[in-house]
Amino acid sequence: MDTARRFDAVVLGASAGGVEAVCTLLGALPKDFAPAIVIVLHLPPNRTTALPQLFSRYVSLPVKEAEDKETILAGTVYLAPPDYHLLIEPDKRFALSADEPLHFSRPSIDVLFESAAYAYRERLLALVLTGASSDGAEGLQAVRSLQGAAWVQDPAEASSSAMPGAAIALAGADCILSLKDMAASLAALDKG
Repeated sequence: MDTARRFDAVVLGASAGGVEAVCTLLGALPKDFAPAIVIVLHLPPNRTTALPQLFSRYVSLPVKEAEDKETILAGTVYLAPPDYHLLIEPDKRFALSADEPLHFSRPSIDVLFESAAYAYRERLLALVLTGASSDGAEGLQAVRSLQGAAWVQDPAEASSSAMPGAAIALAGADCILSLKDMAASLAALDKG
C-alpha cells in the first residue's frame, strides 16, 4: 500500500457496528494528522447525538458536527448531523440537504462520497466500513472514477458485512483491510 500518497480529505461511511469501528480508526491517528475527516454514520432521525463528545475521547483533533456553508478545515473531524445529507461543494464548504433518504438513509454515504469525489478528486481517500446496506458502493465507484483512493474494511471481520461487500462488488477497492491494518495505514499517511 502506498502511504506516501497525499490526501486533503478522508471521507468515511459506516452503519451497523460503525461507532466502534470509527473509534478504532480515530484512536490511531496522530495529533498532526493533516487531512480533514468527514464521517457519515447511519443514525436515527430527529435525535441529538453525543458522537462528537464520544469521538473526542479517542482523537486529539477537533471533532464537531458539520454546519451548512462551513469551510472545511484540515486536521478536523466532521460528522454528518442526524437526518441531513452532507455534501461537499467544489469550494470545499459543506452543504446540508433534507432531500429524500437514499437507501433508506439520511445522511447517505453515497451522497457524501459522490460530492467529495468531485471536490477533491485524486486528493480524496474514501473508507467504507461495517454496515447492513449497500449505501456507499455507488459513492465509492464515483471516488475511484475520479482518481480518489478507496479502502474497504474486510467484510469477513466487519460487524456487518453487507456494506463493505457491496462496495467491493460494485466499485472494487485499492485496499481491503482489517480494521487494525486500516488504522495503522491511516496513521502512516504522508503528513504533507
